[in-house]
Amino acid sequence: MTRRPTAFDLAADDVRHVRPGEAPPPDAATVIVEEAMEAEDLPAPLPVARRRFAWSRVFFTAVGGILSLAIGLWLDQLVRDLFARDDWLGWLAIALIALAVVAVVAIAVREIAGLIWLKRIDRMRQRADIAAARDDRPEAEAVVDELVKLYADRPDLAPGRRATEARTGDVIDGRDRLVLAEADLLAPLDAAARRLVSDAAARVSVVTAVSPRAAIDVIFVVVATLGLIRRLAAIYGGRPGFIGLARLTRLVLTHLAVTGSIAVGDGLAQQLIGHGLAAKLSARLGEGVINGLLTARVGIAAIDVCRPLPFLERRRPQLSEIMAGIRARRAN
Repeated sequence: MTRRPTAFDLAADDVRHVRPGEAPPPDAATVIVEEAMEAEDLPAPLPVARRRFAWSRVFFTAVGGILSLAIGLWLDQLVRDLFARDDWLGWLAIALIALAVVAVVAIAVREIAGLIWLKRIDRMRQRADIAAARDDRPEAEAVVDELVKLYADRPDLAPGRRATEARTGDVIDGRDRLVLAEADLLAPLDAAARRLVSDAAARVSVVTAVSPRAAIDVIFVVVATLGLIRRLAAIYGGRPGFIGLARLTRLVLTHLAVTGSIAVGDGLAQQLIGHGLAAKLSARLGEGVINGLLTARVGIAAIDVCRPLPFLERRRPQLSEIMAGIRARRAN
């Protein structure tokens, strides 16, 4: 039976005080008040790690400054020598240097934009996860507005944006607001990402099965995996450069390690292909299946990292679905 809330006088005689974890006294008829733990019972705080001076950062900064000065002096001497030979050679060198500087600035802007996109996506996904767990409508509305702004320049998502904006104010629950935005804006992107992962896994599986050299297998898998991660980022609105792709790849591999690894072996191939058929296949075909499986696993992890919202009501891509698509392509 559920007791109704009741007020008690803590100074009354029939109030018994017990410590957490102790059994109540037999004569405690009215109420039992748990005393707070004493200071000596509390766990000792963890020691705060002292931040050491980053000498490695100073070293690389100094080396970078020295290399910049050396390149600057070399370019200055080169331009002077070309002007001494002929004026048009000197002006040509200046024009080429200016063109190189513009290219470096453009590359830096692209890299910064890619890193900003990664940080924005990660922050948005965390906010959406918290808003869905707490059913926080104001926070959910803010996340949905940011999601609409993220895809404001995507013509293919115009119907989804209109549907999402039309529901503003009609939904009370914060989680439901995020679920509807997920269905309107991310459903077509999820379908395209699933097809992309399936195609990449099938391509890796076929190529590595017929490749004559193991080195070719490794190079092809690495290139295909990096290309898959970059294309998945583009599907969800990102354009990472070299540094952004390296950071994104590290996040994908970290996510892959956190969510769990998979065993590699003939037993796994039997599970994927089914009913002992893998035991009758050649070793190269089995390796192709495993490589395709690993590519699909990395692709699914990349979807989790690149997706601006967590999977709320929509079903997360399953490894079995990807491999079923590969088997269907082989059958055809």
